[in-house]
Amino acid sequence: MKHALNQKPDYEKELRKAGVRITRPRRIILDILTSTEDHPDAMKIFHRAIEIDDSISLSTVYRTMNLLEEMGAIHRHAFNGGPSRFEQAHGEHHDHLIDVDTGDVIEFQSDKIEKLQEEIARALGYDIIHHRLELYGRKSKRPE
Repeated sequence: MKHALNQKPDYEKELRKAGVRITRPRRIILDILTSTEDHPDAMKIFHRAIEIDDSISLSTVYRTMNLLEEMGAIHRHAFNGGPSRFEQAHGEHHDHLIDVDTGDVIEFQSDKIEKLQEEIARALGYDIIHHRLELYGRKSKRPE
């Protein structure tokens, strides 16, 4: 799913600023992350990477993902207790609807939900500093 700003992150630049060496395997992983529009787990990233270069190791994928997460460049999600899946940290805030049958992740944004969350927090005496909303469902069989 594309982010509202359609802005592609420059992971390589961010890693270089952090003093991380950009190896060929790491560059391939970064290219995959930049071009992906889904929420892949490490294994999907690994499989996509070895299609390009079969010498890339799963540990390189994990190390790269951990570095990017520590830097705040990506977000890690564990939808419904499944394997960690990743998405770009750039772009506008959005929430997720996860199809329990297919595993598809649909991004959405709702001003009504955002307003309601603020109202609830305020009524309880809190300011929201971070939140994550995940809805789980399956395609409705009823006619629209």
